[in-house]
Amino acid sequence: MSTRTERVAQEIQAAVADILIRGMIRDPRVGYITVTGVKMSPDLRVAKVFYSMIGDEAQRTETQQGLDAAKAFVRREVTSRVKLRISPEIFFAWDGSLEEGDKIERLLKQVKEKEGW
Repeated sequence: MSTRTERVAQEIQAAVADILIRGMIRDPRVGYITVTGVKMSPDLRVAKVFYSMIGDEAQRTETQQGLDAAKAFVRREVTSRVKLRISPEIFFAWDGSLEEGDKIERLLKQVKEKEGW
């Protein structure tokens, strides 16, 4: 990504995180989530917002449905906070990297215990 797309992605990430922190999304399906990153398309028309949360697959599915239902609201709020010529379309995607990192950490811990480090 270019520096402009990175900068816009950071601004959108901060705006979406602020919307979530302030509890502006009133959908009960959207619980406590963390915005882990934003990836912008090169033309700045699409923003893919990555999030993570604690919960099982059913809770993750419910949260995804709630976020999908709130896309238009989030887009409108982001547009009012981040000054761009074109309002980017917002998509939400689950970020499984934290879960994978936890899995690797547990495996390393098992190896340490097994080897007696």
